[in-house]
Amino acid sequence: MRPLLVLAACLALSGCRYNFVPLLPPEVNVKLPVRVVDAALTREGKTLRLRARIDGAFTPDYLRVYWFAGSRELAQDSVFLDGAQRSATFTLDAPEPGAYRATLSFGGVVLRQLELTEVQP
Repeated sequence: MRPLLVLAACLALSGCRYNFVPLLPPEVNVKLPVRVVDAALTREGKTLRLRARIDGAFTPDYLRVYWFAGSRELAQDSVFLDGAQRSATFTLDAPEPGAYRATLSFGGVVLRQLELTEVQP
């Protein structure tokens, strides 16, 4: 009798599973922050050229670039971006080879830093 009772209990309890309610979770709306999807820092003759394109939902604001040679700030520039214009090109006169950095920020948030090292700093 006892083995039959244990077998019946095992069969009855094997059908217990966790049930998650709701079976279909609610739709999650994710708002991704603005991000740089394409950026390049190149030298063209005696000029440094930075091309950048941003993506994501954002309110119109300025994309700013800060130019550095080593730890010394050389210049700043900005371009106003909105839904129609999402890319920008910045240039800096740099006749001598060096170790250059450009930092991109949008809405006060640093998005990307690019480096061009032609000589050791």
